[in-house]
Amino acid sequence: MYVKEVLVKNKAGLHARPATFFIQKANEYKSTVWVEKEERRVNAKSLLGVLSLGIIGGTSIKIIADGSDEEEAVEGLVALVDSGFAD
Repeated sequence: MYVKEVLVKNKAGLHARPATFFIQKANEYKSTVWVEKEERRVNAKSLLGVLSLGIIGGTSIKIIADGSDEEEAVEGLVALVDSGFAD
């Protein structure tokens, strides 16, 4: 299991469009991937799950992966969040 915390920098947070990009990226990996906000964990490959967290700009989230490409998955998703989703 590989875990990393990241700050969501874009103002709107993970609303529909960025969440879709996030999920598409998560689905590129074989590992099971979760997003955690304030002790609530959801499947990072589920649009409804990610949207249900209500992640807004300035929120710190954890990205957690478990599987054969777990480190690559977490680092790739952290890089996407750090990029601000080109907002």
